[in-house]
Parts: sequence; structure tokens; C-alpha cells
Amino acid sequence: MRVLITNDDGIDSPGLAALARGAVAHGWTTVVAAPARESSGTSAGLTAAEDDRRVQVERRELPGLDGVPAYAVAAHPAFIALVASQGAFGDPPDLVLSGVNRGANVGRAVLHSGTVGAALTAAVNGARALAVSLDVGLDVDVPHHWDTAVAVAATLFDRVAALPAGAVVNLNVPNRAEVGEPERAGLAEFGAVRTRIKDSDDGTIALAAVLVEDDLSPGTDAALLAAGRPTVTPLRSVAEDHDIEF
Repeated sequence: MRVLITNDDGIDSPGLAALARGAVAHGWTTVVAAPARESSGTSAGLTAAEDDRRVQVERRELPGLDGVPAYAVAAHPAFIALVASQGAFGDPPDLVLSGVNRGANVGRAVLHSGTVGAALTAAVNGARALAVSLDVGLDVDVPHHWDTAVAVAATLFDRVAALPAGAVVNLNVPNRAEVGEPERAGLAEFGAVRTRIKDSDDGTIALAAVLVEDDLSPGTDAALLAAGRPTVTPLRSVAEDHDIEF
């Protein structure tokens, strides 16, 4: 199994290195390619910084990953997944692991996630994909239990690898030292963390993230995660809607 590790938090994210170490420990041939800088919220956008019509790629060394090829790419994660499928970093990957993202990706808001966008892009180009996110909430100063997220993800590795090409699975893990097994969950209409307009004046718009705890539908990914349980949700990629007559 040839695996590409990417993310939207950037090449220096400890969650990226932790997920890559998990893939290596699983015995998979692993390549890392991630944005040179943070690209959160980029969905499946293909933006890349071009110099003379060429995208810059820098070889990097990541902690605990001696001998694992790693590349910092001046592009969004979906672009990386796309060019990886065309052989940019060696043979195209059989599986793409995206994450571990700093912050949950739940509900319909996964549409905007660069982490999930990379997974969806990999899927429409023939790979299987697993997006992995750690629910650290809004307090960035808390300890981040990256290894917990990777340990839960590793229990799904073989199951995802056995899925048909084009399958996408979204995993969210509570930020705790120990958690239970992931539970199948539906997509919430909204997540516990939502974006609101904080101010709009002088030709600018200021956004703020707010925590909402009293409006989470039971059984959804947002509700189960808020209760401290890991969630797993298979996602359907872009497809024709046969139910609409037009």
C-alpha cells in the first residue's frame, strides 16, 4: 500500500508528522507532501503559488521520519492530492491520509475544510482517503493529543484500504489521552464551533469563532464528539443528483 500524507495546517504541523509515523509503523510505503504554509479553510481549491508557471517544491526532513520523502509545496492541499495522483511525488498513492488536523471537521462545514478537501480530491482521482481531525476546541494552549488521534485512525487503516477506490471516510477524535472506539455518525447541520461576523465597517469584515453547545442533534458527529466520543462518517464525493428532474 502506497500512502500519501497531507494536511491543511502546513508541513511543520506536529499532527502531520504523527500521522506519517503511524503510517510507517503500519508497514506502508509513505510519502509526505503538505502545504508550505497553513491552508486551512481552502476546501478543494487548487490555488498554488507559481513562479514562471512552476509550483515551488522544497524537500524537507520531518521528526521521527528518517528516510521518508517529505515535501513542502507552495499550494493548497487539494492541489497536492491532485498532482500526487498524476505522479508528482512518485507512483500515485493507493490511499491518502489527510491530517491530523488541528480542530474538528464536523457537520456540513466539512465542505470548507482543506483537510477534507484533499481527501475528496484524492478520491475523485482514484485513491481511497481518510481525513483525521483532533477536536482541540478554541483553546490553542491546551495539550494536543496527536498520538490519540493516530491510534484511533490506525484502527481504521486496513478497513479504509480495503474500500473501493474513491471511498472517503471522515474521522474526528476528542482531544483526550484515552478515548473509545469510533462510532458511525451522521453529519450535523452545524458544528459546535461556528463562524460569525464580529464586525463589518470601513470596507472590512471581521470574523470570530464561537462555541455553541445547546443545539446539537443527537447521533450526529458534532453531538457525539461533544460527548467525548470519536466519530467516523463516510462521505460521498461530487456526483450527479438523479433525484432532481430538470
